[in-house]
Amino acid sequence: MVAGDPPAPNGEGGRTMALPNEIFAQASTRSIGGVSLFEAGKRINRRHVRSFAALPKVVREAYSRLVNAGFRVLNVTPIAINFSGPPELFEKVFRTKIVEKETEVAPGVTSTFLDSPDTALPGLVATTGTPFATAIEGVALEVPRFFMTPNPTPPRPRYWHLRVPDEVASAANAIPVLNYGITGAGVRVVMVDSGWYRHPYFTAQGYNVAPVVLAPGASNPEDDESGHGTGESANILAIAPACELTPIKMSFVNTTAAFNIAVALRPDIITCSWGSNSPFMMSASDAVLAASIAAAVASGITVIFSAGNGHAGFPGQHPDVISAGGVFMDPRGQLSASDYSSAFSSHLYPGRQVPDVCGLVGMRPKAIYIMLPVQPGDQIDEGNSVGGVFPDGDETGPDDGWAAFSGTSAAAPQLAGVAALIKQVVPTMTPAALKAAMLASAREVTEGFSSAVAPLHTGLPAGPGPDSATGSGLVDALWAVSSAALGGTGLMDAAAAEEDSPASAYLAGVADATARLTGAGPSPTAEYWR
Repeated sequence: MVAGDPPAPNGEGGRTMALPNEIFAQASTRSIGGVSLFEAGKRINRRHVRSFAALPKVVREAYSRLVNAGFRVLNVTPIAINFSGPPELFEKVFRTKIVEKETEVAPGVTSTFLDSPDTALPGLVATTGTPFATAIEGVALEVPRFFMTPNPTPPRPRYWHLRVPDEVASAANAIPVLNYGITGAGVRVVMVDSGWYRHPYFTAQGYNVAPVVLAPGASNPEDDESGHGTGESANILAIAPACELTPIKMSFVNTTAAFNIAVALRPDIITCSWGSNSPFMMSASDAVLAASIAAAVASGITVIFSAGNGHAGFPGQHPDVISAGGVFMDPRGQLSASDYSSAFSSHLYPGRQVPDVCGLVGMRPKAIYIMLPVQPGDQIDEGNSVGGVFPDGDETGPDDGWAAFSGTSAAAPQLAGVAALIKQVVPTMTPAALKAAMLASAREVTEGFSSAVAPLHTGLPAGPGPDSATGSGLVDALWAVSSAALGGTGLMDAAAAEEDSPASAYLAGVADATARLTGAGPSPTAEYWR
């Protein structure tokens, strides 16, 4: 594996890989609170994350020592410094040995992680006894992250599936909102993924997509060799077609740096359809990423992560994120829990139930469900052309630029689209309040089971009220926006008492409430609703 290559999960039993030519890592600078980020780990949240930042002079010292030692510094934040170098430099400078460890990332599937045998925390390199100890409390070796999506295979679109934009928007109940002019205009969304290809589909729709930003370790901004980021972006834009979308292309062996690049852009929303399998223990890299997420949410950014597809997804279980699960809608409009999507009680964060709320996701075996644009001939496009017919394949051509796939990779950007609609109506809404509005307004799902998450359980049931399989249920754009605009669930209560009233009556009420919330007289936002 060379620098910038995405990690590939190994087959059953795993396989041996040579150390990469370049290792990516995060140096945690000495925290002003006096407690190491690696000791605090899963206890870090948005309320006290500032205690784990470093003084500017400490950051400068750490930066200088890394550069003088021969490392390449890629990204600097008050919490950590992203840097890279060859394995032999890490071993020499930090007086340790870098070793490979095969780690299970899904049942029967392993991947190669890097570790230092001198510490108990996975991926942590100690600085004790080195010249770095005065400024750096530890070094976290980056870990592989993976798409929260199936590995797509071939179909003929004669089976039941959803299309973008209209069918995804309709299933998320966004059409009434869009018809009143609430489209996510002016809301900045950043998607951290495999990149973005300017497919003719996006041009025809007139979407507002900024040039791709390269994160450290990534290259070729015009290409999306995987197709994942391109396809998932269509889920955002189906629901919030006028949002200001910025794709970040990341290296999947240097994910925390990519997330920090997203934070530095100061968006309203960050959506991520990737993660790692962390049922019982956090790695050193997880601790740094967790702190970065907490800092982002503390600064007012809404962060959304996929819960996983049979994984105990991290950061999908971080308490500050909106964790995206999956619900399947059949041809009759009936809802059930997706048996492809993860649900679980977190062991890292006791009391944390995953997911919070769900997007639209297919069913086993491959979750082939939403037809999405991809770069012609990319990995997903080609992969979908090989094999059998639905449900084992999506039956599209190997270079036609379209593929059907979903997983909680699709759910996260759908939630991001709904969040953008909410932020257009109530720009000052905090991440916690936005999350609450989304959960309070979700459609109840009472049928089906979630995916098994080994070794935690063999599947959790949906049921009345908030449940183990789907959290609060399927996201509902209309009622989420309405609830947010009214500052609570009053609008939904009114709707329940007056079921036969047209949606326009509710929306007119929201317009009036929005005008009152945003100041004297009608607001530009309220005008959209009239």
